[in-house]
Amino acid sequence: MNNKDLVLKATGELFGHKDPSAVDRCVSPTYKQHSALAADGPEALRELVDSLSADFRYEGVRVIADGDLVALHGVYHGLGPTALVAFDIFRVENGKLAEHWDALVPVVEDTVSGRSQTDGPTQVGDLEITEANRELVAEYAEKVLKGADYSASTDYTSAETYHQHNPEAGDGLDGFGVAAAKWAEQGKNVVYKTIHKVIAEGDFVLVQAEGEFGEPVVYYDLFRLADGKIVEHWDVIQAIPAELPHGNGLF
Repeated sequence: MNNKDLVLKATGELFGHKDPSAVDRCVSPTYKQHSALAADGPEALRELVDSLSADFRYEGVRVIADGDLVALHGVYHGLGPTALVAFDIFRVENGKLAEHWDALVPVVEDTVSGRSQTDGPTQVGDLEITEANRELVAEYAEKVLKGADYSASTDYTSAETYHQHNPEAGDGLDGFGVAAAKWAEQGKNVVYKTIHKVIAEGDFVLVQAEGEFGEPVVYYDLFRLADGKIVEHWDVIQAIPAELPHGNGLF
């Protein structure tokens, strides 16, 4: 079983069947937690699974595997009063879930682009150019996102096709520019300080970063590429809590 299948099987048992005993089969005894929703270790995960309500369900949309890391993009229902769009990253070690990171934000029904936070292509393609896509997005993240050199955006992003899934931004580079100006007026400048992870498989690349958006935040940005350019974008921007139920941080 490859790491992608292993994570899907494990999360299916934990969050699909809501089976706490799956912790014994699927989770490392040294499981390290970075989520703001749970304490560290396998027993805290067991307690979380055991506490899930009858109406809880997870709707998976995308899966990206990169070495020992597997990233999930989907929607949690029943964790709170509203559905939550989430990115989850699991690290696999010796055939078990060994570490977990995530970020979640509420589902927004009325988006500027008319696209939802999760719709669009889901199947990974272009596996043979994974490393080229990783390199392009890593450079984009450092130069444009972290370096704030937006004049270089068209070196990495298609000027013809840029489908936007951030609920407050329209399609295209102009759509993002309008949104960024509005955010700035609200005191929410888009600031990327540290790029923590770049996870790539085929035409999908996920960036996990730390920065500010009016307050300290974690950024998860998922990009789809075609013909050497970024053509689609999904994201989750979550505030970094002042306190966490563990000492591992969100990164």
